[in-house]
Amino acid sequence: MRFLDVKTDFAFKKVFGSEQSKPILISFLNALLDYHDGDEITDLTIIDPYQAPKILGMKDTYVDVKAVCANGSTVIIEMQVLNVEGFEKRVLYNAAKAYSAQLGKGEKYHLLNPVIALTLTDFVMFPDQPDMFSHYRLIEKQTLAHYSGDLELVFIELPKFVKELDELTTISEKWVYFVKNAGKLDYVPDTLKIEPQILDAFGIANHAGLTEEELEAQEKRYDFLRVQRALQDGLKAAEEGLKEAEIRVAQAEQKTAEAEKQMAQAEQKTAEAEQKMLELQEQAIAAMHTKSLDIARQLLDVLDDATIALKTGLTVEEVGALR
Repeated sequence: MRFLDVKTDFAFKKVFGSEQSKPILISFLNALLDYHDGDEITDLTIIDPYQAPKILGMKDTYVDVKAVCANGSTVIIEMQVLNVEGFEKRVLYNAAKAYSAQLGKGEKYHLLNPVIALTLTDFVMFPDQPDMFSHYRLIEKQTLAHYSGDLELVFIELPKFVKELDELTTISEKWVYFVKNAGKLDYVPDTLKIEPQILDAFGIANHAGLTEEELEAQEKRYDFLRVQRALQDGLKAAEEGLKEAEIRVAQAEQKTAEAEKQMAQAEQKTAEAEQKMLELQEQAIAAMHTKSLDIARQLLDVLDDATIALKTGLTVEEVGALR
C-alpha cells in the first residue's frame, strides 16, 4: 500500500480540496486552528475544488485550498514545500487580498468577514521560535490588546514536529503527522486509523484509487520538487562559499592593513633613529670644532697660523680669525 506525499500541492489539494473532502477539511481545520467549545466549524464550502489534472502545469510551488465557513469566515490553506524569497510577504498579501475581495463597489465595511491564512511549511520559517505552531493577529504594541480578529495568520513548521506514532495524543498532532509522513507509510497506523476523517484522508491519498493521469502528475511533481531542491541546495552552497570567501578576503585585508601599519611604524622608528643619529653626529662635529678652536687659542702665542691649522684641523682663515 502506497500513499501520496501530502506535502505536494497536487496531493494536498486532492486530499483536502476535493468535493468529498468537506468532513476531512472540517476536522483538519478544527484541529489545527484549535476550535472547540462551541467555536468549531460545522460546515463549509470548498472554493474551486480539486479536479483531476489533464495537463500538469509547474507554475507554482504551493497550493491554495480556500473554504468559506458557515459563519462567513474565509480560510486559506497553503502547503509550502520550497523556501522561496518573499514567501512571508506573499502569505500576508494573499490574506489581505482575500479580505478586501469580499466587498463589491459601494458595499459597506461591516459586511467584511474574518480571514484566516493557515500555512504549513516543509522548512523552518521562524528559526528563533522553538514551537512549530505560530498564531499572529493585529494587536496594540504596548498593551497587546487585540485590534481586530478579522485577519489571522497561522503557521505550522513541519520540520519542528518530531513526535513518533506512539507519542501522538491529540487530533492536531495526528493531522500534522499525517501531512508530514503519509508519503513514507505503507500502511495506516492504528493510532491514526481510529480517527474517521484521517482514515478517509488515507483513502483519498491511496495510490490504488488514483487514475493514470493523477499518478503521472504526482510523479512529475516529485521530479520538479527534487530539481528545485537541488537548485536551492546548490545556490545555498554557493552563497555559503561566497560568504566564506568574503570573510577570508576581509581577514586577509585586515592582516595586510595590520602589516602595513606595523611596517609604517617601523619606518617611522627608523626615520626617527636616523634623525637622532644625524643630530648626534652634528653635535659631535660641533663639539670637536669647539675643542679645536680652544686648542688653537692656546697655541696662538707659540705657533704660526699654518702650523696651528695643521695641528687642529682648522683652516688658516679660522685660525687667523682668532687673533
